[in-house]
Amino acid sequence: MRAIAIQQYGGKDQLKEVEMDRPVPERDQVLVRLEATSINPIDWKLREGYLQEMLDWDFPIIIGWDAAGVIEEVGENVTDWQVGDRVFARPETTPRGTYAEFALVDTHLLSSIPDNLTSVEAAAVPLAGLTAWQALFTFGKLEKGEKVLIHGGAGGVGHFAIQLAKHAGAYVYTTASERNHELVKRLGADEVIDYKQTNFEDQLEEIDVVFDTIGGDVQSRSYSVLKQGTGRLVTIVGVPDEEEAKSYDVQAHGVWLEPDGEQLKKLAALIEESQIRVIIDQSFPFSEQGIKDAHAQSETGHASGKIVITFE
Repeated sequence: MRAIAIQQYGGKDQLKEVEMDRPVPERDQVLVRLEATSINPIDWKLREGYLQEMLDWDFPIIIGWDAAGVIEEVGENVTDWQVGDRVFARPETTPRGTYAEFALVDTHLLSSIPDNLTSVEAAAVPLAGLTAWQALFTFGKLEKGEKVLIHGGAGGVGHFAIQLAKHAGAYVYTTASERNHELVKRLGADEVIDYKQTNFEDQLEEIDVVFDTIGGDVQSRSYSVLKQGTGRLVTIVGVPDEEEAKSYDVQAHGVWLEPDGEQLKKLAALIEESQIRVIIDQSFPFSEQGIKDAHAQSETGHASGKIVITFE
């Protein structure tokens, strides 16, 4: 099978097309013929070598952890899924990812693709959608009537977070550049702050949950807007400073996504009910150059929605 892999850490030039053996599903696994995958920041962070202590893998490494396509083969003991089923998933984090024509997925991580979703749209959902879900609800404990600030609301994770928070009955603030204000309002944001013109901490206070997708100075400045005693900061960028959180009398949690098929099915149901929309920023073809171009776009940090890869 064709795959795009890296043989060493480095820049986009390390992404090379290779020929590899088609994987064989083991017990409780299926083989998915991919129709689309997507790009996430973890992809190029791993490519650069930033995650090698956490993910100590031998080369070659196939990056990518969003799968959408059709089941090609089922392993022993698989009864709930059949060849030909349309599925999507966030597979386990392994060095045999989804920048390939075929990928293995454990059956407990699978969900059927909603009928009102294309495979390209479906590929945009698992990693980003599950990240938003777990940040808001598993760690953030967001409840109806609470106030949430979502940084980077137009991004791949942020645009799902806005919709999920709104569906849960929260009052949603988000930061976005002016060109994305209309988009985030359509997604459900109640108030939008132009981070290029305004310091959010000068406008907000008594926030129940801050969802940080930016990190750095934004993360540090976010503690001051949280409600003392009960406020929660949840970040997907780095490890929060526990001492800093204590000084503001708030909680802080770092999120490392756990693949979860049951949560993905809940997301699929919301999509099927048209409660959640999938926003695609750009699509690129599955090829060495296509993946390189997609990484370049992701690294700008200015995508509105998700970046996807399509298989012809």
